[in-house]
Amino acid sequence: MGRFLEEEGSWSLSFSGSGFLGLYHVGVTQCLRERAPRLLQGALRFYGSSSGALNAVAIVCGKSADFCCSHLLGLVKHVQQLSLGVFHPAFMPVGHIKQQLEEKLPGNAHVLASQRLGISLTHWPDGRNVIVTDFATRAELIQALICSLYFPFYCGVIPPEFRGERYIDGALSNNIPFEDPNSTITVSPYHGTVDICPQSTSASLHELNAFNASFQVSTKNFYLGFISLFPPKPEIVADYCRQGYLDALRFLERRGLTKEPILWTLVSQEPPVPANRAWDASCDRGEEAGLAVDWAVPNVVVKDVPSFEQLSPELEAALKRACKRDPSIWVRLSQMGPGWALKYLLLLCTLPFEYVYFQSKRVVAWLPEMPADLSWMQGLLRSWTLKVCSRVKAQLRPVREDAPDSRSPPAAPESHWSS
Repeated sequence: MGRFLEEEGSWSLSFSGSGFLGLYHVGVTQCLRERAPRLLQGALRFYGSSSGALNAVAIVCGKSADFCCSHLLGLVKHVQQLSLGVFHPAFMPVGHIKQQLEEKLPGNAHVLASQRLGISLTHWPDGRNVIVTDFATRAELIQALICSLYFPFYCGVIPPEFRGERYIDGALSNNIPFEDPNSTITVSPYHGTVDICPQSTSASLHELNAFNASFQVSTKNFYLGFISLFPPKPEIVADYCRQGYLDALRFLERRGLTKEPILWTLVSQEPPVPANRAWDASCDRGEEAGLAVDWAVPNVVVKDVPSFEQLSPELEAALKRACKRDPSIWVRLSQMGPGWALKYLLLLCTLPFEYVYFQSKRVVAWLPEMPADLSWMQGLLRSWTLKVCSRVKAQLRPVREDAPDSRSPPAAPESHWSS
């Protein structure tokens, strides 16, 4: 992969869909911004699906790590405050993210994103993948992002519309979108075979190839898939952002794109021993990237780093600010054991009213889109009905043609006597 990085604009970056683990991409981006800014500044295009598309548009629009951490962890803290988590009627991720995009994206976001951003969408209901790279207006860009984030039934039951068609989560058809696999740096928070991802410690050699991505079949990946939909505490999610930074740093060191072995200083006091090609075939020689030597790069996890602030002060400060809790006494009491117990005891009384209130808000917000959605549902029901009728007719037609005609005389019995 070292050769294509020599020519400006000859590479792209692709960020996979990962739900609430999208903060991993923020850590990767911050590492590239600090340690190898040329990879971001000279990239031809940034691809993404689902939460990866949000990180891609943040890069294109020049958003800082503090901006991304505050908004993503803000949504995680909102889920943590709900008594039923993502099952609470107040949980409306698409509406929350759409509001943030409308408020925070610059007015020329569609100009910045056109031809530099590739958003993966899944056409509904045939499942065909579409990668959108041009955007006529800012509203069209926001709508494409909403479609790429829309996970069926988790976010709702009626897919959103984009350019007259219905689309759902782009990760369901193309989780790591790209045009040329040989010139694209791929990023994923799941253990697998992409360029920047956590290094697996599992002994399992089985891989699952699905949605244009490769996943190692392991309990760790199953756990990551679970918390991508049902987030844990913000502090735990923040650690995955730090891990993204470390994994991106390992990628840079293995390909000779840094001047010093930073990861070695985190796990050992001794300097690394220069290695040749035969020692570790997975490590690229420094000569290919313009360096004199290369080294075997260790796998470093967050718990191995005594002070992450020394590694990236800006990212650590952003994560601490985003994880900071409300200092009010009421919030502190509600987070304690008695406060949680009281909240769940009152849940039987408050939940029916909360359900009616938030469902009413959904209906009011849906009113402007209701005519188009009802028309689409009517057309979809009509097409399904026609398909079922055509299949039934196709199955019954051969039976009628093979049936004997009751008006014709019966055939004479065949004689078994020979003359």
